[in-house]
Amino acid sequence: MARVALVTGGTRGIGAAISKALKIAGYSVAASYAGNDAAAEKFKSETGIGTYKWDVGSFDECAAGVKKVEADLGPVEVLVNNAGITMDGAFHKMTPEQWNKVVNTNLGSLFNMTRQVIEGMRERKFGRVINISSINGQKGQFGQVNYSAAKAGDIGFTKALALENAKLGITVNVICPGYINTEMVQAVPLAVLEKSILPQIPVNRLGEPEEIARAVVFLAADESGFFTGSTMTINGGQYHA
Repeated sequence: MARVALVTGGTRGIGAAISKALKIAGYSVAASYAGNDAAAEKFKSETGIGTYKWDVGSFDECAAGVKKVEADLGPVEVLVNNAGITMDGAFHKMTPEQWNKVVNTNLGSLFNMTRQVIEGMRERKFGRVINISSINGQKGQFGQVNYSAAKAGDIGFTKALALENAKLGITVNVICPGYINTEMVQAVPLAVLEKSILPQIPVNRLGEPEEIARAVVFLAADESGFFTGSTMTINGGQYHA
């Protein structure tokens, strides 16, 4: 029986690459998404991966969504908390909405999602929780106090949850990608990319979503049980924690 993997924000960008890589690796995959129905339908038709729509910022929606996934596929054994948003702005002009929405989606979602599956993982004495943070959660970023705070919180969440569950066959790890070639980065003007971003990256290129997905497949494997509480930094040498 293939292990069941659930990827939040799993139909676009890094999440889509993770979903596809896990399927290729033999997992039974479910991909959740928040709002882009057209992209989700296209992803589903191209990959055959089941898609499920809910807001990871809502505990109740996560509970209902996970219940639906488990009814369709079986107990979730691998959870990839990938969903995230940005609402950038200088802190002295930041609104409560910008703060609350970003923190709730990027950090609160880890509670909302992981809480739905952790008891089952503990009962079965197996589980893989993989959180996608960011280089900006490690080093900070101008105009992203909300995002950086949430992504730093993802790292603390990972370390504490790993300690609580280490004896039960459950690993919890976090990946911190640098600048990855996704829609979000592609929207940056070419001149800004070439002048301000690429020079900061020693390998002199953007990362590819598939490079993050490869790390997720490694962490999800049964054979990766000694790897827990760890921060995997994938940023082309841009920053060393």
